Order: sequence, then structure tokens, then C-alpha cells
Amino acid sequence: MARTVGIGHQDFETLRMKGYFYIDKTHFIKEWWDGGDSVTLITRPRRFGKTLNMSMLEKFFSTDYEGRGDLFEGLSIWKDETYRHLQGAYPVIFLSFADIKENSFSQAREGICRNIRRLYKKFDFLLESGLLSESEKQEYQTISVNMEDSRAASSIKVLADYLSRYYGKKTIVLLDEYDTPMQEAYVNGYWEEMVSFTRSLFNSTFKTNPYLERAVMTGITRVSRESIFSDLNNLEVVTTTSDKYADCFGFTEEEVFAALEEQGIPDKKDEVKTWYDGFTFGDKTDIYNPWSIINYLDKKKLGTYWANSSSNGLVDKLIREGSGEIKQEFAALLGKKTIVAAIDEQIVYDCLDTSEMAIWSLLLASGYLKVLRYEGYPEDEEDLGEPEYELALTNLEVRRMFYSMVRRWFDRDAGNYNQFMKALLLGDLEAMNEYMNHVALATFSYFDTGAKPSNSEPERFYHGFVLGLIVELSGRYVLTSNRESGFGRYDVMLEPLNQTDDAIILEFKVFQPRREKDLEETAHAALAQIEEKKYAAALKAKGIPVEKIRKYGFAFEGSKVLIQGG
Repeated sequence: MARTVGIGHQDFETLRMKGYFYIDKTHFIKEWWDGGDSVTLITRPRRFGKTLNMSMLEKFFSTDYEGRGDLFEGLSIWKDETYRHLQGAYPVIFLSFADIKENSFSQAREGICRNIRRLYKKFDFLLESGLLSESEKQEYQTISVNMEDSRAASSIKVLADYLSRYYGKKTIVLLDEYDTPMQEAYVNGYWEEMVSFTRSLFNSTFKTNPYLERAVMTGITRVSRESIFSDLNNLEVVTTTSDKYADCFGFTEEEVFAALEEQGIPDKKDEVKTWYDGFTFGDKTDIYNPWSIINYLDKKKLGTYWANSSSNGLVDKLIREGSGEIKQEFAALLGKKTIVAAIDEQIVYDCLDTSEMAIWSLLLASGYLKVLRYEGYPEDEEDLGEPEYELALTNLEVRRMFYSMVRRWFDRDAGNYNQFMKALLLGDLEAMNEYMNHVALATFSYFDTGAKPSNSEPERFYHGFVLGLIVELSGRYVLTSNRESGFGRYDVMLEPLNQTDDAIILEFKVFQPRREKDLEETAHAALAQIEEKKYAAALKAKGIPVEKIRKYGFAFEGSKVLIQGG
């Protein structure tokens, strides 16, 4: 009989007691414990079962669940009798930063301190245990949302001390979604303050803590050691490219296909694979996102469940405001091509505005990209280059999410944007000029707000515009683009899928006052380049008649645009 598929449950006990659909990941307990690492940081994309696995660890080890072997009966960990004596055997501190999504440092700091205060309230029985001295009781009572930085920094270590003395065993510490405050700090402009606060907290909790048995931290990214982990040389880091715990987070293909069989829809394997397969962790390929699969099993229909399950605001900002090179590479990805990029799995958030490597690294860690091929450090000792990765969009669900994201870029002037697209397809040059100028005026600043914005160079805008073309015309044209050498030139070729449509060649050129007297001359130069470079030759070679090939030169000066046809 098929189990009920419950949506959104992250508590292990709830899933087990109610008999909801659950894929056994308890082998993670054995692998982690056998590994013997003092502090383990595991990074996985969002909605990949991190919180559920942390809940599972809590229920297995915590003294609060002593004698609750019923939660694990029938699962892989319970089949190994040597592990049964560990169930309920350790004090456990379980803390989450998942809800720390504030606009200011003061609010974020207060949120972290509030979560720590709740932890202390949970263990208030320590105050009546006779274990604490009067000064320790007073210190216990000072834990509040407004406590001093020094008190907050040592609070988890102090609580671990009390619990270890009470139970006679060192304490296990579990910290879920440790990097959520870091991402919010970057987006909202309080990065340095948050780094200083969390560095002290993590150092006290995980490095200088003699009461710590072991610890696990989870998050989406590995924030750079220089930022918050500079003092933690006892940290075992497990990223998406690590072989360790590769099948412990996310569903394997075997597990997904077994679930489809259980739910009575085995004939859906191919469409589920097309939409949701593609994640790779270490040496394990064909990993599926649990959130997408759970929702598909529940609703029995395809949808962008994972890609749209929470805000993609940071990714949107980085690509929209990114340089022309970033958008060009992203255009290749949208076009089902691959890119080769250097990756540094230690994310340096304050470099995201200026470092292409940091952006691709974040997209990989967040699950939007997958690794197809890896080349390690160069063998030549004189070559100091970084390891290179061949990357592609993870799957169809991710591609559809990005298509929707690009469409939203032009929502602020959707009417004029749609009218421009209509005019382009009809070959109405006058309407193209009218509507393109409205679109540029309304959206130019939306793109030109990166680390080095410029009011005179529309590069960010027109590269974004090319991405818009890819998305809007993908079902009607094959779009190819290739940025030529020299600043500001970008040619686009639209090859029709239907013989009744015209082929279209677009050439973009930035007004250069030292070379051209006005925008009209710049537009003429763009058209001339189409002829000089013989861009139409590729279309003619495919049998497209000359009269079915339209050519347009786009001249830009700030947010002003002039289009001429030839």
C-alpha cells in the first residue's frame, strides 16, 4: 500500500510516527559517526533534506529521545545492533539559523540571540538541578536577545558545559542553515558586522569548546575560511564535489523510481528523469531534488517545484547586474551549451560583485549548475591557474526557472517590450524604434547597477536584452550570439524554425563620439559590419534566400537607441 505523501515535513519524528512517505537516509548516521570528525560542515542546495537529516541526528543521539528506538525500527541504522546503544545517549544542542532573514544587522543579531535564548529555555531544568553555582545561575539568566557580544559568543559553549556536567557526557552540537544570515548580510549591506559576530560565535562553539563531543553544520555554501572560519582548523568540509555522504542528501535514481512504483505511476519515469534528474554530488550522478519529487508524487503532475520554492533574488541580482561576459556565458547555458569556468568552493561573498569565478561557484553550490567534467590543478608547476570545471544547467526545471526570471526583467515595461517583439517579428522598423526606446528608458538602470555602474555604457542592458530574445523567441528561432573583439559589439543571429519566418541578424554598437558624429552614423557602422563580416553567409549556406534575411543595426548612447535596417 502506498504511503501518504506529506508536503513540507522536516521533523523526523512526525514523518515516522504518522507513517508518511520517507526514504531511508539513516545510513548517514553510521557514516558520520564512523568518520570520527570533530566538526563537519556539509553544504547542499536548498530543499535537499538537510534539516530533516539534522532532525534525524537529534532524534537518534539526544537524551531527550532515550528509549525511542521505535523511531528507527525497520530502518538501516537499526539493523546494525552495534549502533543501538548510541540511541538517546548524548546531550544534543540543535540550533537553526534558517529564519534569520533580516534587513539590518541589529535585527539579524537579535534573531540569533533570540534563538539561543529559546535553547536555554528548553534546558531551564538545569537551574533547579543543584548543578549550577549561584554565579552560574545568574549568568544563565543573562542570556537574552540584548546580551553583550562576548556573552553571545560564549553562550553555546557555556550551555554545552552545563549539559555535559549534568549528563556526564560531552555534548553534540547541530547547527542547521548556518549561512542564511551571511547571504542576507551580503544582500542587505551589513556583511562586515555579521562576519565579526559569527566568527566569534563559531570559534567559541566549535574550536575552543572542551565540552564538545562532535558537531555538524549544514548550509548551502562554504563561506570562505578568511571570512568566518579562520580559527577553525578542525573543520571537515563536505561540499557538492566531495565523495563523502554523496547519497545521504537528495534521492538517488533507484530511490525515485522505486517511489514511482509505490505510488502507482511507474510509466512516468522518463518524464520525471527529463525534468528533475541532473544533480551530481561527488562520485554520485543522477541525484534528484527531494522537494520536486515529493511534490510530483503528491500532485502527479510536472512543475517547477524546487526552482520556485523560495526566493532566487540573489541569483537574479548577480546575473542581471553582471557584466556582459557573465550574461554571454549565461546565454550559452540557456541555449543548452556548456561553459568552462574556474571554481572556488570557498564562497567569498564580498567578491560576488567583481568576480566571475565567485558567481559560478555560488550557482554551482546552490544547485543551478552541474559539473560535467573536472580538470584539476595544472601539472606544469609554472602554471598557477585554478582547477577548471565544465558546467551546464542542472535540468529542465532549472532552465524553466531561469526563463521565467529573464522574462520578469522586463515586467516593469512589459507592454512596450511585447510591442517591440511583435514589431521585430513583423519587420516594422518605425515601431521597433519607438518601443525599444521606451524599454531601454524604463529598464536601463535596472541592469546598470553592478559594482561599477556607468550611465554612458549600456553593455549590461543590451546583453540582458539578448537573453530576453533567447527566452521569448526560443520556440520560434534558433538564436546564436558571439561577442566580437573590442568593446561594445555584439551580433545576434536568429535562424527561423519555420520556413515562413524571416531570418534576422542584429548588430549592436555603442556610439563613439571620437569616431562617429551621431547615432545615425553608429547605426550605419553596425549595418556595414554585418556586410563586412558576411554574417549572412551562414544563413545562405542553410538555404535561406537572401530576401528572407533581415538585418538591423542597433546604436546605443546611454539609454537612447536608434535602429536602422538594411
